[in-house]
Amino acid sequence: MRRPGSPRNVATDRTALLIAALSCATALPQVAQAQAFQCSLPDAVELPQIKAERPRWLPVTGYTLALSWAPEFCRFRETQRRHARQCSGDSGRFGFTVHGLWPESGRSWPQWCGGQDLKPREARPNLCISPDAALIARQWEKHGTCMTRQPATYLKVTRILYNGLRWPDFVRISREDDLTAGTIRTRLADANPGWMPEAIGVHLDRKDWLEEIRLCYDRRFMPKRCDPARFGASDDRAARIWRGL
Repeated sequence: MRRPGSPRNVATDRTALLIAALSCATALPQVAQAQAFQCSLPDAVELPQIKAERPRWLPVTGYTLALSWAPEFCRFRETQRRHARQCSGDSGRFGFTVHGLWPESGRSWPQWCGGQDLKPREARPNLCISPDAALIARQWEKHGTCMTRQPATYLKVTRILYNGLRWPDFVRISREDDLTAGTIRTRLADANPGWMPEAIGVHLDRKDWLEEIRLCYDRRFMPKRCDPARFGASDDRAARIWRGL
């Protein structure tokens, strides 16, 4: 149940949230398959208990879909039990995976708004786009509860947005000469009419390896220009993309 004292956020209406996400998805190309090259769903899902932190209730003004590049994430985690589903290869091979769908509020963000407990059967359909049940549970508690009262709604909207994207061949892109963060933005925008490079954040590590893409949306889930924090690396910064072994 929602924690006592938590105000009803302007973005918590289930129908409005789904309509907005569906409208965005239908306005853009419907071609993409998930970036999981192969994936099998588990028969059973175990969810950890998530300890909520101090709530921050703010009006929602937009959203970020954060997408991690799995080959880079898994580069030194192949043998770690904590990340076996994503990194061992036993459950599939992954490209971009969902780190999270985050509401924002101007220069800040709402979080830990309180909501219903996530059930294993609700998390299971997302495990081919976000292959970490513990991460899904935390993202719901920290971010999803500030968008809607139902975890199934949050996860469905995440799937709608993710599956509405068309993915260029990032293995081929990784081999381009003089690759930059701007090149990555341009290739993704070119594959998705309706998107512009300014709405695509590119986050690199200290050695210029691609870690994450952050897609910026307005309240209607339409692409909008990222602020500097979400935009990440400048267009002219050299970039590298780890392809895995």
